[in-house]
Amino acid sequence: MNFKKTAVALALFGFTSASIAQATFSFVAQSDMKAPSHVVFVDDLENLDGAAARLNTASEGQLLKLLALNDFETKLGHVQHLQMVAGLESLLVIGSKDDNGISASELQDLGGIIASSLYSTTKTVDVAVHIDNLTLTDTTLFTPSALIASGYHMRDYSFDKYKTKKDEGKSTVTLVTQNAEMAENHYQNDLKYVAQGIHMARDIATEPGNNMYPEVFADKIKAAFSGIDNVKVKVLDVRDMEKYNMGALLGVGKGSVHDPRLVIIEYLGGDKNTAPIALAGKGITFDTGGISLKDNDGMWAMKSDLAGASAVAGTMHAIANRGEKINVIGIMAMAENMPGASAIRPGDVLDTMKGTTIEIMSTDAEGRLVLADAVYYVQQEYKPSMLLNIATLTGSAARALSDEYAAVITRDFELSTQMMEVGKRSGEHVWPLPLHANHFEQIKSPIADIKNSGAGNPGASIAAAVIATFVDESLPWVHLDIAGVDWLSEDIDVSPKGSQGWGVRFMDQVVREQVK
Repeated sequence: MNFKKTAVALALFGFTSASIAQATFSFVAQSDMKAPSHVVFVDDLENLDGAAARLNTASEGQLLKLLALNDFETKLGHVQHLQMVAGLESLLVIGSKDDNGISASELQDLGGIIASSLYSTTKTVDVAVHIDNLTLTDTTLFTPSALIASGYHMRDYSFDKYKTKKDEGKSTVTLVTQNAEMAENHYQNDLKYVAQGIHMARDIATEPGNNMYPEVFADKIKAAFSGIDNVKVKVLDVRDMEKYNMGALLGVGKGSVHDPRLVIIEYLGGDKNTAPIALAGKGITFDTGGISLKDNDGMWAMKSDLAGASAVAGTMHAIANRGEKINVIGIMAMAENMPGASAIRPGDVLDTMKGTTIEIMSTDAEGRLVLADAVYYVQQEYKPSMLLNIATLTGSAARALSDEYAAVITRDFELSTQMMEVGKRSGEHVWPLPLHANHFEQIKSPIADIKNSGAGNPGASIAAAVIATFVDESLPWVHLDIAGVDWLSEDIDVSPKGSQGWGVRFMDQVVREQVK
């Protein structure tokens, strides 16, 4: 894989944050203490160890006195910023006490905390992070510093493409660890690509709708994945979709001057005879609601209604660049939902590739329509062993789970519980919502096979039932509704506010566990 070529392609086509990190990372076994800023971890004020103990000795006890003066707490993630301790210009002390041990995702959170505490959009940050006294949940995890670096990388993000004054801040991060060579390999050949994939997903979801519509998305994906080993990108245009009778996907795009697209990324890194995993993303580049027009309040955020598709793209970027030994198909159903003269109306009936007809109750229930044709197509063309679809689908899921969890819905509750564990390991948490036989009854139509929305309150489950109608019942299927988690109004440890690139870490973890 030619990373330099990939980076150039990403930069040329607008994925600048995804291709080039603001920070540069190095891993060393010992520090000369010459960096102006240092980070140490403390889990016990009575028994300092590691770099914190050495600094306390060098400062003749000043470090402990300052921590006591500032009521420092050792709980995980608590931060105290000090100056001129043992001659150091800046010292960031972070609590690392966790009775259960620190997990991989918590290590990434710590990296994000360091970035948010030190990063400046206008200044250069030169910091040494001392990783020598952390208690981990997994004793086989020998590269905590690589995870901290990846968390820093994820948090170190800004979208300044349309600003006249660009962000100029840069970070040089040196991680001091006993396993420097192993950690550098883990970061440079693996975790770096996940962080880049997250940045790619954020970039796509943050682009304004006038510059990000289905054809542009398809062109950017082709450019971004050009030159990566074992990757092929296919794009179905209107004529292709008409041949497949994709009336649902085509119907959603009828009101826009921008034609829909179906974008497929084939990554074949495993045995050619092994069935792939399929990842399907909703890609509504802007959602007005169509004829069922949304209220103007907050409609600007509907530029991110392609967050499912952008997360699939970011995940495929991570998988392909690290050369995962597996076959994965990423499919993204792209359309713009506008109230033009040719737009579909409530009461219309659409054909689908499967042959199942859909009566339109609301043109604002469009994500399940584009996914209906996409998930059926990927099953027919690729015969996957597992299908996961991801979408900013319903306000119902956001109201039920807020921004703490994405909704996960499956036909098999055991699979849902497995996905909860994937969420814990990845740092992107999910919580199950039901899929009951009555939900399928609620979407029966008096004039067509099904309706695109049903009576009653369980909107997230109803939307899932529409998509499930197009998924073979014997196929392991996971439905993710990320409407509450994909765009946040406040910063979190590993991301500034705005698009989160949510789903890249989750789907990447799903793929990793399938490889094992």
